[in-house]
Amino acid sequence: MNFFCEIEKLLQIKNYDDKITQSKKFINDFNQNKFEFEKKCNILTFRPSYEAFCTIVPPQKVPRRRGFETDLKKATLIHAIVHIEYSAIDLALDACYRFRDMPIEYYKDWIEVADDEIRHFEMLNKLLNKVGYKYGDIEVHNSLWEAAEKTPTLIERMAIVPRWLEANGLDANEQIIGKLKNYKNDEIAKELIKALEIILKEEIPHVSKGDKWFKWICEKEGFDSEEKYLEIVNKIYKNVSKKAYINIKARKEAGFSCSEIQNLARDEVKCD
Repeated sequence: MNFFCEIEKLLQIKNYDDKITQSKKFINDFNQNKFEFEKKCNILTFRPSYEAFCTIVPPQKVPRRRGFETDLKKATLIHAIVHIEYSAIDLALDACYRFRDMPIEYYKDWIEVADDEIRHFEMLNKLLNKVGYKYGDIEVHNSLWEAAEKTPTLIERMAIVPRWLEANGLDANEQIIGKLKNYKNDEIAKELIKALEIILKEEIPHVSKGDKWFKWICEKEGFDSEEKYLEIVNKIYKNVSKKAYINIKARKEAGFSCSEIQNLARDEVKCD
């Protein structure tokens, strides 16, 4: 079987149950070394697979995630995270599909990420179902998929998807957990905190993998990685604002230097 052709099929599956089932089979086959890596397939441009069952709206029109007192408020928050995790499956698979002639370790890394994202999606989707909703019931935005479309080169993709978006998730995850602790008597809140703690722990290696391959391509192409990172982020997102909160510990574990963290922070931070 051809590795790239099989991923191409996965990226086009429109039903999320089928996507999960077929992706698990693909990962199992990959781990048993059943693929060859000839570049038979042309690199195609796809529409996001969730377009088949989600209503896509601009980010500012996605329902606000405020409070956790009702089933709808619970579902609104959980659905937003479910959508992130589902999108992350496709982003990990596309990182394999899009970039050819890479070391085998590169493909192993992103297949591992896809495997984790599948597990995260299933865990959160089950919780979403528990409050009476399913994936697709609430509007979503297309920002993550658009990030993939805006990053056609390896150096841009590694900078933006793992090192910018997923790293921002390390910050946001910790903040969401803190807010959910205000609902300590709510069983759904307790379950969501447990899930987010697992995700936070497992997303650090995802960012670290992106950090590794970003620095690999920077070295190969003769760039200073810290300068190139800021250049790419500002190119893609047009002079982004400094961050009010940064999960310093998680970012350092993932490969960020103190100077990078200080450059990203709005206020002075202690990092040593």
